[in-house]
Amino acid sequence: MLVFVTIGRASHEEAASLPGIASTAWPFLAGLAVGWLVTRAWRRPEALLPAGVGVWVSTVAVGMVLRVVAGQGTAVSFIVVASLFTALFLLGWRGVATVVRGPARA
Repeated sequence: MLVFVTIGRASHEEAASLPGIASTAWPFLAGLAVGWLVTRAWRRPEALLPAGVGVWVSTVAVGMVLRVVAGQGTAVSFIVVASLFTALFLLGWRGVATVVRGPARA
């Protein structure tokens, strides 16, 4: 998540200061935490379903709602980029783990 925030801030020529990164990241980190709690992802953190998808959807949805509440922007292009980037990093490693681990056993 912090990689996404840092890259985003740099691409918009915003300061890479700790307060700036924190103000951009906190809504998504809160959404990430909500997703982990709702899906109980700690039980099977590598699972695409429900942990991965639930955490990803929560991160984006809660993050965007909190950005609106905090008066931060939620342009459509930002929502798309944030959704794709978080999908890559929250689901990508889980997909690799699933392939490496092989089919689930009964």
